[in-house]
Amino acid sequence: MTTSRGEQIADAIAGLIVGGSIAPGERLPSEARLADDYSASRAVVREAIQRLQTRGLVRTRTGSGSYALTPPAEGGDGWLQATGSAERAELHAFRTAIEQEAAALAARHRTADDLAALDAALARLAAATLPAESVEADFALHNAIAIASHNRYLGEMLTRLGATTIVLPHARLTDAVAATVIAEHRLIVEAIRAGDAVTASAAMRAHLAASSARRG
Repeated sequence: MTTSRGEQIADAIAGLIVGGSIAPGERLPSEARLADDYSASRAVVREAIQRLQTRGLVRTRTGSGSYALTPPAEGGDGWLQATGSAERAELHAFRTAIEQEAAALAARHRTADDLAALDAALARLAAATLPAESVEADFALHNAIAIASHNRYLGEMLTRLGATTIVLPHARLTDAVAATVIAEHRLIVEAIRAGDAVTASAAMRAHLAASSARRG
């Protein structure tokens, strides 16, 4: 079966994203630049970008450009990899149900070691400067909350979800939005520290709702 030029270009760019040459949150070259780089028409480049969007590797913002998303983890559970807007919405609802319960349980069962791990993860998130670092630190904090729940199944499920659920839109790269994200996580951690399960759950739900809204 013959592969179209658009698919070939999509495969090439996908390789750069998965391989880390294009980091999560990084803006792709302009349509004109890609057309020049790959000796293709702009229509073919648009086809390639659409294919990358379908794979969940790129998000395009009108008037701003196309940005790389966190690539799906190799060897992960296929049913947990959302590739379209409808699937991403379902995955978000699934993640919200799991993580707000994890936050509530963490508030009830956290230990001194758990709190130390949460503080370290929060500090790592605050210190992150590169998009890829932010994604990894964000997931590490959510994973630390799941571990603090002391429910092996919640912890395992979040591990299976992986960092692919931490999608980094263009807006996430601004200092103001980054500060808001850190503040949202801090509210969750402080509620867990206080042993307030209701507030921890509500703070997690509010954070994930805000995160979904930032994706656009």
